[in-house]
Amino acid sequence: MRCPYCGNDDTQVKDSRPTEDSGAIRRRRVCNGCGGRFTTFERVQLRDLTVVKKTGRKVPFDREKLARSVNTALRKRSVEPEKVERMISGIVRQLESLGDVEVTSDQIGEYVMEGLKGLDDVAFVRFASVYKNFSAANDFRSFLADLEDNTPAMPEDEG
Repeated sequence: MRCPYCGNDDTQVKDSRPTEDSGAIRRRRVCNGCGGRFTTFERVQLRDLTVVKKTGRKVPFDREKLARSVNTALRKRSVEPEKVERMISGIVRQLESLGDVEVTSDQIGEYVMEGLKGLDDVAFVRFASVYKNFSAANDFRSFLADLEDNTPAMPEDEG
């Protein structure tokens, strides 16, 4: 593993342990060149996925890009990092289990929206505004109205 500080390839694992959800191995490393300490995460990857963009362009799937977009939607929201990591891992597992090496950016967007809807309403609307390319306040209004129409009504108390 290359040191992020000096670029040296000679690093040593000092400690390994599973993450809370056991979906990855957390490794504490030290660089034998500069002495820098850093953490890496090792995950099982079932297959190399390719994302087919709306333009038809194909790019390798990047889990970190997925995490960045989710974390952008969740910025300044009080959601536990473990829940976010579980959601991202779940999305990756769903994509890998589709049985195809190519996934569309729309599939990824739908999975993220589904995950954020159960995690944080504000982050869900933030992500949707970018994903669905909202351009005016009315886009938000109609999206929220559709959301309310699809939300099951809570039964009233039979007092």
